[in-house]
Amino acid sequence: MDENDWLAERFEAHRRHLRAVAYRMLGSLTEADDAVQDTWLRLNRSGADEVENLGAWLTTVVARVCLNMLRSRNTRREEFFGVHLPDPVIVPDGELQPEDEALLADSVGLALLVVLDTLAPAERLAFVLHDMFQLPFNEIAPMLGRNPAAARQLASRARRRVKGADIPTPDPDLARQRSVVDAFFSAARGGDFNALVALLDPDVVLRADWGSGRPALPRVIRGAAAVARQARPVPGAVLRAALVNGAAGVVVVVAGRPFVVMGFTVAGGKILAIDAIADPERVGRIAAAVLDDAPE
Repeated sequence: MDENDWLAERFEAHRRHLRAVAYRMLGSLTEADDAVQDTWLRLNRSGADEVENLGAWLTTVVARVCLNMLRSRNTRREEFFGVHLPDPVIVPDGELQPEDEALLADSVGLALLVVLDTLAPAERLAFVLHDMFQLPFNEIAPMLGRNPAAARQLASRARRRVKGADIPTPDPDLARQRSVVDAFFSAARGGDFNALVALLDPDVVLRADWGSGRPALPRVIRGAAAVARQARPVPGAVLRAALVNGAAGVVVVVAGRPFVVMGFTVAGGKILAIDAIADPERVGRIAAAVLDDAPE
């Protein structure tokens, strides 16, 4: 084994962890993969001869790459209108694969990623690395160019935001989640408004990310009656059951192409939140695994 192969093998041993860090930092699967690839290129250029703890070194590098990406992204998004939902991890309904489990450990649901997207880049880095990956503040502080006390304060501020968002805890039984989601679509197909309202929590929220192409459409809708009025069947649509960030969801397919990805937060037999992504470019990319695994 030559030196490059040896270095690549050592990097691959850390890839899942690095991708998990990047996904929590960025909420984008494509950007997370880009950050991991950038980390590999930096390692390949510098080598690991003088690195005592490769895992810590790689985590530091990927976190700094993500921090720069977040700062650049925040500048671009100032012109974005409406709701932007993070990329969910979508897999066919059933058991998560090891690489998906690594991404979704610690119950990283869409609702949490939405809240993380509201944090300042430095707050997000401090919170993710300390609260999710247990890095000490004396290691986080140099990444931010601050002292440990300041890094601790950033994480504390982020923690208050996350707790204040009151993120619901989904029902741990996926079968119960799926039963409620199936009943929702059955009621929608039958035009049964009362049944839809009965399945929705009174304070349910529907978040819709249409991308930048349809700014006139509603982005956030609250309340059972208002959300139920949006549940109109799409002609010719086929529903493909999926796990969306580990919870029951669907990919809506029209004419063989993915149309909408919908993730549901279900607890106590009620739907508390629906997150829908209908940006055509993103839907095709994030739903590929479900479509590829679908029977002919």
